[in-house]
Amino acid sequence: MGLLARLRKEWFIIGIVLVILSAKLQPSVGVRGGPLRPEITVAYVAVSLIFFNSGLSLKTEELTSALLHVRLHLFVQSFTLVFFPLAVWMLLRVLELTAIDQWLLRGFAPIVIFPALLQTVSCMPPPVSSAVILTKAVGGNEAAAIFNSAFGSFLGIVVTPVLLLLFLGSSSSVPFSSIFSQLFMTVVVPLVLGQVCRGFLRELLERRKPPFGAVSSCVLLMIIYTTFCDTFSNPNIELDPTSLLLVILIIFSIQISFMLLTFAFSTRSGSGFSPADTVAIMFCSTHKSLTLGIPMLKIVFEGYEHLSLISVPLLIYHPAQILLGSILVPSIRGWMTSRHKVHNIYSIYTTSG
Repeated sequence: MGLLARLRKEWFIIGIVLVILSAKLQPSVGVRGGPLRPEITVAYVAVSLIFFNSGLSLKTEELTSALLHVRLHLFVQSFTLVFFPLAVWMLLRVLELTAIDQWLLRGFAPIVIFPALLQTVSCMPPPVSSAVILTKAVGGNEAAAIFNSAFGSFLGIVVTPVLLLLFLGSSSSVPFSSIFSQLFMTVVVPLVLGQVCRGFLRELLERRKPPFGAVSSCVLLMIIYTTFCDTFSNPNIELDPTSLLLVILIIFSIQISFMLLTFAFSTRSGSGFSPADTVAIMFCSTHKSLTLGIPMLKIVFEGYEHLSLISVPLLIYHPAQILLGSILVPSIRGWMTSRHKVHNIYSIYTTSG
């Protein structure tokens, strides 16, 4: 394979490296309030484009089928909002014996360790964009990823504050209506519009086959760029290097471990999940929302002197999950391809036999 062909094949990985380097060199361009205005272009335009693109590319019967895949939805939501918090809590009880900054640990904690403390990453709902884009990039069950990302985010509007209030034993005001309306306008409406447009353009789309995957990947590169601009320009990340390094290692370890765990559960004999389902499960179950998470933390811990440290794990987890997922796309796609080949050979053998 020539160099040019290789570059074309790996353009997405190269793009990730370039946008991260660009964010490091000039973070002010893509930071909130900067020239790119990511609080508008990403939070509204990019997310809306992702779901419009999905609505335009997905067959209606695929979406309908995904809605009825109840076992998959129960698995994803239970893993995200039940197993994830409990597993991380057990890990933290072990880490409390180490020298790592205790406030950073409580940024992960899903159960109150001391009064008025708790809970960032583990109780957050899934994001509405990254899991969908990565599932589509691999060729997984995009319809299931869309449903679980959207449903999990809507569920998180209620469940996450309830968990926070339950563990904190206090009350706070969460703007349910504004969060709900934003999700509705950026997820549901574009998805429905995409499906409506597909009804009129079905023949043209099937004949021309537009590069829907490439469009979603380009949007993801923009999200990665603005996310790392925020990360590199955030003063809260400037803390004890040893604790910060340990937190980064813990985050990547958690993500890799949970992806392997969901992979093992969803591919075991008798699970009833296809390889495409497994891809959606891996991304939707392990990703957490920064968009919903940070506002909730600011509401619950408003005026609290340790808010910046409590927020650090979530600020790191978000770009880490996108980066790790993007790097794993070629490997997971290769696994899916091999599984499909095995399935086809088995089908031919059983049919001829």
